[in-house]
Amino acid sequence: QAAAPLHPVAVQCQEAQMVVTVHRDLFGTGRLVKATDLTLGSASCLPVAQSAVEGTVTFVAGLRECGSSLQLTPDSLIYKTNLSYKPSPANLVIVRTNAAVVPIECHYPRKSNVSSNAIQPTWAPFYSTLAVEEKLKFSLRLMNGDWSSEKHSNGFQLGESLHLQADVASGNHAPLRLFVDNCVATLSPDRSSSPRYAFIDLSGCLVDGRSEDTTSAFISPRPRQETLQFMVDAFRFAGDNGNLIYITCHLKVFPVDQAPDPLNKACSFNKASNLWAPVEGTADICSCCETSNCLLHG
Repeated sequence: QAAAPLHPVAVQCQEAQMVVTVHRDLFGTGRLVKATDLTLGSASCLPVAQSAVEGTVTFVAGLRECGSSLQLTPDSLIYKTNLSYKPSPANLVIVRTNAAVVPIECHYPRKSNVSSNAIQPTWAPFYSTLAVEEKLKFSLRLMNGDWSSEKHSNGFQLGESLHLQADVASGNHAPLRLFVDNCVATLSPDRSSSPRYAFIDLSGCLVDGRSEDTTSAFISPRPRQETLQFMVDAFRFAGDNGNLIYITCHLKVFPVDQAPDPLNKACSFNKASNLWAPVEGTADICSCCETSNCLLHG
């Protein structure tokens, strides 16, 4: 997308580098930010060019430069960095704008040929790929409001709901039903770090829906057995000035022909009835969501 006030940051993911174009009207207010207040990555790289006519600033960085990080998924190499805006004070007393951090990602397929060593492909040779063909592929994605496609940004305002969709691609496996065992929010990628907030817990209880003034719930019925959708009201950690939260979920599958049980379930709290209700199965499998003891059946 062309850089414009409506889309103030544009990214081109090239073969060995990323080109980031930033419109100086970063907040769409007509007030242009200073080019010197913009940096790229943890190494705080400076822009390489700016256009007074177009009101833009351009960064060019190698995929592994400026402190970017590399994440590997089964299908992609994902290079991640951040565009940072840190306003210099107008004077010693006040500032006119907020600081901002824009996450930037470049995705490259792992299973395609590339003509450069810059991307450092890590795919396995064909013979070893055959051996793992029956492995299950799990995914967890942020979706748009009507669940029709993946959400393009990972930003939310407080008061909005996160639409999360968990899927499993089971290939030639016997029919499976997907469950979300637990989900934890943290301030770092380490799911055991503190502070932490478990909004799904106890083997499939969406415990955040039990809190006051929340509408968090699993979507029922499912669109298909290998998919589970749920909504969680946006939140931030008290006392934390940052705006970045990591969500880590444990997904699992259970044979479709077996009835859900207290260890394999998806339960939401219904505030109207004041009762827990499962997406499928009998209501009694959710009783442990209230007693907090889901280790034993019954």
